[in-house]
Amino acid sequence: MSLEINIHDAQMVILRELLFHPSVSFAKLQKITGMSSDHFNFHLQKLVELKLVEKVSRGTYSLSPRGKEYANKLDTDSNTVERQPKTAVILAVERLKKDGTKEYLFQERLKQPYFGFWGFATGKVRWGETITQTAERELLEETGLYADHRVAGVYHELVYQQETGEQLEDKIFFVVHCTNTKGKLLEEFEGGRNSWMTREDASAQPKIFTSFNIEIDIVTSDETFIEHRVEYTKDLF
Repeated sequence: MSLEINIHDAQMVILRELLFHPSVSFAKLQKITGMSSDHFNFHLQKLVELKLVEKVSRGTYSLSPRGKEYANKLDTDSNTVERQPKTAVILAVERLKKDGTKEYLFQERLKQPYFGFWGFATGKVRWGETITQTAERELLEETGLYADHRVAGVYHELVYQQETGEQLEDKIFFVVHCTNTKGKLLEEFEGGRNSWMTREDASAQPKIFTSFNIEIDIVTSDETFIEHRVEYTKDLF
């Protein structure tokens, strides 16, 4: 079940109360919401249907395991679900040519946002996946390759719109260094294309992510954690 579900304000009040108690009676929960018995029962049963609340004895209810996870995301002052940063991997895929030249596999993003920008391939961490599993899956899906890999560090990026100062994104990336690649490179796919380039050649592209050098520094240095604020104009985002 997805945790991104629509919850009525009255249901939020019920979840908040159950968050602070092992179990609560029907009468007490109804009193807190201030609703009529029928109206309250409707919302309570909706939470039971969503498997967020379960009946533990006659007239007594508690949070289910799913409900505990969902309610734990609540801002208890505003009774709203707190927005969470996105979690993803960055794939820094490296190869060494016979002449000793080091190249990285860069990807041109051909979808919104950041249409036309060059950078490393990225991918969201799915529910229940380890970072290693995400890296393996995304590497194969995005590039067609297999590789040895290690988690080199973590990059936390806060993205703002330059003109307004509005925060657009909050992203936590696990930077995964990939070497000894095998397989046939997927040069083009829906949403992007891949190309081997040196760091210098990639830097010369018309559009590159502002985090470009930070990500390579995490791979090539002892620095394992970087936080950075970046700004993009409305046209570039």
